Amino acid sequence: MVEELDESLEGPEERRRHDRSRLIVDVFVDGHDATGVASTKDISIGGFYLNTPANLPEGALLLVRIPFGDGKQLVASAAVVYSNPGRGVGLRFLDLSEENRTLIESELGRG
Repeated sequence: MVEELDESLEGPEERRRHDRSRLIVDVFVDGHDATGVASTKDISIGGFYLNTPANLPEGALLLVRIPFGDGKQLVASAAVVYSNPGRGVGLRFLDLSEENRTLIESELGRG
């Protein structure tokens, strides 16, 4: 199970428990009135920042699909943990499988 973010700290930057890496990829999202393709450049095994103009409130649940190289892809549920209206949202993976965790670590060069 993925560790939850410590909500008692000041801002989203301070709540992270996992190092994030720059990996620019398209993300396919579905849920809470948002369906389509957005992008990320900030991802870790804990979650990622989704660049989107969609208004997604904190707590919204999404199904995300992130394609990686060699035909591999991650499909997982994610929850909005903070929102920057008109710019994007911070997402936390929910119940990330060991296979998906390994895929992210491998893609980030840490596997």
